[in-house]
Amino acid sequence: MEEKYEYKDINMAYTEDYHQGFIHTYNQFPVVMDHGEGVYLYDAQGRKYLDFTSGYAVNSLGYNVPELNDAMKAQIDKLWHVSNLYYNEVAGKASLALLRVSGMDKLFFTNSGGEAVEGALKAARKYGSSEGKYKVIAMNNSFHGRSMGALSVTGNSHYREAFEPLVPGVSFGELNNIDSVKELMDEETCCVIVEPVQGEGGINCAGKEFMIELRQLCDQYGALLIADEVQCGMGRSGRYFAWQKLGVKPDILTMAKAIGSGFPVGAFAITDKVAEKSLQPGDHGSTFGGNPLAATAVLETVKLFQKKMIPEHVEETGKYLEEKLDSIAGFMDMVKERRGYGLMQGIKVSVPVNLVVNEALEQGLLIIGAGKDVIRFIPPLVIQKEHVDEMMEKLVISLEKAAGQMTV
Repeated sequence: MEEKYEYKDINMAYTEDYHQGFIHTYNQFPVVMDHGEGVYLYDAQGRKYLDFTSGYAVNSLGYNVPELNDAMKAQIDKLWHVSNLYYNEVAGKASLALLRVSGMDKLFFTNSGGEAVEGALKAARKYGSSEGKYKVIAMNNSFHGRSMGALSVTGNSHYREAFEPLVPGVSFGELNNIDSVKELMDEETCCVIVEPVQGEGGINCAGKEFMIELRQLCDQYGALLIADEVQCGMGRSGRYFAWQKLGVKPDILTMAKAIGSGFPVGAFAITDKVAEKSLQPGDHGSTFGGNPLAATAVLETVKLFQKKMIPEHVEETGKYLEEKLDSIAGFMDMVKERRGYGLMQGIKVSVPVNLVVNEALEQGLLIIGAGKDVIRFIPPLVIQKEHVDEMMEKLVISLEKAAGQMTV
């Protein structure tokens, strides 16, 4: 018989089970999320939260989306999983839909962003293997995932040190400093990997001129350019992918998070040039990659993005968010700077980020940090201007209360 809990005991009952059963890799907030609607989440006690995290930039269409729900339910009744030794009717359609909006030529479905990065690195090394190219250049302050390959190209020693030695042949340049990359580039370099917007690193944006020079440098040395858009991709910049905003096309593009609107799915996409001399049958695989449920989530997501004109909406709403964040950077001493574009924004603050995040939770607002001193705003892409206004009101209160704690 299923165990029953009193309503007021739900949080305690769940968290006790969680801490008994899970490896402790997350320091979690004392709240149990129960359901979502639109751009709001509700906890087990029914309390409402304005979500400006969207599950780390995942739930870009918000919560409880009828069209997406119906498509997934229909696929569940047909087929959940089938081996990649066989075709399924959804994966091909989903791949073409993603390729059309990404501007790439071929792709491989994974289950996560980290796996997408692993595949991208393997594709780059295979591409360069015949010419002895194996070195990888990444950027300081970058974050590409927690698997061993992705961790090896993550430019933050805090994440790497306990797991060394990692994959060899990796060096780190500075974002927006082309000379730092030139110093590392040689004939053995197979690729450069860069986030057009560094998420975990503090919402640091790659400049257009830097990306142009990076593209030219890669072409000069016969190296591939990898754009990691796991977080900044799929509409968040005001374009389907941030490289389109910058006007510099990569050879390999990684994506995940938003492409499935909450269902675990990722992908790496390549150009025809890379496909000609890269991964072949037997070089790579994924048991669950491109399964019918994941492919359905991707296909329906792309359809809804087009129907709702999400990138155009993000461009407009993002500018409004920028104006509001700029306004407090102008009058609140603890807000030093705004960064980002579209609906991937950050503010650099002089008060502890964790204090602000905790105060915001008390105000019914979900926000997260990025780096040591930046508050990150990555809401569902369907937010309206009134949601920005509501967020700003709660944010100002949270900043003031956090600052007050420092003076006590």
